[in-house]
Amino acid sequence: QVQLVESGGGSVQAGGSLRLSCAASGRTFSNYLMGWFRQAPGKEREFVARISWSVGATFYADSVKDRFTISRDKDKNTVYLQMNNLKPEDTAVYYCVAAERGGSWKYWGQGTQVTVSS
Repeated sequence: QVQLVESGGGSVQAGGSLRLSCAASGRTFSNYLMGWFRQAPGKEREFVARISWSVGATFYADSVKDRFTISRDKDKNTVYLQMNNLKPEDTAVYYCVAAERGGSWKYWGQGTQVTVSS
């Protein structure tokens, strides 16, 4: 059973930074994509970023490109989302997700709140 546990959320002023962590367990993730989604109040969940566990290839939503960086530490089985130059519109619950290559985002963490004040 895949388990994803997020941490690192919190409150920050606009322009600040936060780093989210996602501890992954229950599988060997070599054939997986790992990613982050977010959901703001009253809005649908939206894709933020993803990374290939095996080779580290990344892809970002336009709204976060050049501000957020996704990475993974294979030894620690952990995925990170470094968020810089945060904006109030980044306020949301952030979810860590995992998918087998070619599959859907089947596995979701419980989410961690990020609040950015102006």
